[in-house]
Amino acid sequence: MKLICEVQEQKLEFVTEAKEDGEKEYFIEGIFMQADIKNRNGRVYPVETLQKEVARYNREYVAKNRAYGELGHPQGPVINLDRVSHMIKELKQDGNNFVGRAKIMGTPMGDIVKNLMREGATLGVSSRGMGTLKNNKKGVAEVQKDFLLATAGDIVADPSAPSAFVEGIMEGVEWVQVNNAWVAREIEDIQKTISNTSKRDLEERKLEVFNRFLSRL
Repeated sequence: MKLICEVQEQKLEFVTEAKEDGEKEYFIEGIFMQADIKNRNGRVYPVETLQKEVARYNREYVAKNRAYGELGHPQGPVINLDRVSHMIKELKQDGNNFVGRAKIMGTPMGDIVKNLMREGATLGVSSRGMGTLKNNKKGVAEVQKDFLLATAGDIVADPSAPSAFVEGIMEGVEWVQVNNAWVAREIEDIQKTISNTSKRDLEERKLEVFNRFLSRL
């Protein structure tokens, strides 16, 4: 399966709420995902696909306070707890849009987001998930029913910024699940190659896969 990231063109809205002790809580709100529309990456998400996956995500993650998002673009489908900046508290459908609300957490990355908000920075949101693509009758890459959300939204810089780097580095890798964890296909292939090599040829094979890795940098 491929890692699929979508940066929304819409800018986030920042909301502050006062607690009883006078301290402020910070939230972001806005469109996190869109269905049945060709996005700027040339992909379309059928509304039925997003409905089903958002329902699962709400049930297994949002309702259990484990729907995290990160600051910046991670290089894989796994949530890195040391980079978590916010917790998604709500994700609901509004027509073809899926609108989210997230609380900025008191983590190091969350504090960076709060400071950016205070300074008036323009931030956007990027969904991250795993799935396969297939061209539909119109020749548009359509996300298939196997789509799985890793997070409904990471916080990213200006949503109008180009995402070519993200597509080339992150989305060009095939990912598979091994023991309930996502592993890059290339890493898995290298491990299989080495494990299936005889002791006599082991050093030669290690050098071969190392050179193959260098050639792709």
